[in-house]
Amino acid sequence: MGDLLLVRHGETEWSLTGQHTSVTDLPLTTHGEEQAKSLAPLLSGRPFALALTSPLRRAVRTAELAGVVGAVPDPDLQEWDYGAYEGVTTVDIHRTRPDWDLWTDGVPPGSGSPGESPQQVGARADRVLSRVVPALASGDVVLVAHAHFLRVLTARRLGLPASEGRLFQLATGTLSRLSTEHGRPVVAEWNVRP
Repeated sequence: MGDLLLVRHGETEWSLTGQHTSVTDLPLTTHGEEQAKSLAPLLSGRPFALALTSPLRRAVRTAELAGVVGAVPDPDLQEWDYGAYEGVTTVDIHRTRPDWDLWTDGVPPGSGSPGESPQQVGARADRVLSRVVPALASGDVVLVAHAHFLRVLTARRLGLPASEGRLFQLATGTLSRLSTEHGRPVVAEWNVRP
């Protein structure tokens, strides 16, 4: 059985400032491009049974710069839909909702964006896993996507509720690896940088 490799895209202007970024299609910063390039040695020479990326350009560009060849865009890999909190920092949200927690409360709808609950993001992660797990029988799979989504996907792969993604902090431009031990999914490496 192969490993599931998770790549969080490189830095963007909003990841640098802590603004929630889902549907806003931001490019990588210069530093974000360097982060993505630095992942190439960790991924080179690995044949992938399946390579998927979020369709947003920060993820697609990270995949390109990291040398992930033939990655197929998958809309289910998009970031948590932040609804009314798109572009807003947690600090700013706490000014009006001091007890707000993304992992338990989700987000309210915004203009043209419905927002998502942890359970809705978990359902998307489950759909991705239903496509990925069979491919693991043929080798490694790589997913290039976004922090909160990959954290939820990790929780679901480990058999935890989506809200337990809160336990897995994920930095920009990093590689993480989910493997198996005694037939059970495990975290083998997390937040790896060259």
